[in-house]
Amino acid sequence: MTLDFGTHSSASGGVDKALERAVGVGATSCQIFAKNERQWRAKPLDPLVVERFHQERERTAIRQMVVHDSYLINLASPKEEIHEKSMVAFADELERCDTLRIQNFVTHPGAHTGSGIEEGIRKFAESLNRIHEQLPHVTAVTCLETTAGQGTTLGRTFEEIAAIIDQVEAKERMGVCLDTCHIFAAGYDVRTPDGYLTVMNQFDKVIGIDKLRVLHLNDSKMPFASNKDRHEQIGVGEIGIEAFRCIVNDIRLAGLPAILETEKDPQGEYDRKNLALLRGLVAV
Repeated sequence: MTLDFGTHSSASGGVDKALERAVGVGATSCQIFAKNERQWRAKPLDPLVVERFHQERERTAIRQMVVHDSYLINLASPKEEIHEKSMVAFADELERCDTLRIQNFVTHPGAHTGSGIEEGIRKFAESLNRIHEQLPHVTAVTCLETTAGQGTTLGRTFEEIAAIIDQVEAKERMGVCLDTCHIFAAGYDVRTPDGYLTVMNQFDKVIGIDKLRVLHLNDSKMPFASNKDRHEQIGVGEIGIEAFRCIVNDIRLAGLPAILETEKDPQGEYDRKNLALLRGLVAV
């Protein structure tokens, strides 16, 4: 058993359209935006679209779904206007997950924008506590995504991710999304089997493998420890193929949705090639 290979699929024209696009490139899991990722507000999900989404989920047999939140959201922001908008938008995203019956909700841990790492972590966790209290019925797990460490973003170290989870009261509602490009850019060297094992053992010690719910599989255009988030096609970037061989054969990760966020082309050939390459690395 290996990973559940998937891709981020466009929801243009409705979230129901994303599943056919994912199946069309050979994916068995799928990540989507449940609303426009670059706008604060969006129209409620159309009940007819939601019904078609559930029908498509059954028809296509997509095993696991992931929602990625809006890029605008920053629950760690010290600016009250941004923070309040983020609270409303985040709660709306969680409600959308509930409506679509999607269990994994990936979010970036925000940026402190000058207030400091400790204060940013405190505010982010406090915000989640407030939202969880407001939405006790929502079952989607919030998966904190590891970040590349650009600017004042939080989540560049496993310790920062662990510190957020530690301050969230409803820990059963928390998980982690590990992005290969991001951890490499942040200074975690997974290019060799020994390096990969060291990094994953560190993840397990600091956070716990049991908290890992989603993988983002991306190579990196930028060098090691660059703190720059630039995704590349699998095996042709600075990370290289051996790291991905280690990942797809790590039995601790078996069954997890592993989502491509690499550059797309209109025909889907990039995704088909990347998915075939990853499956080809699985030891028989």
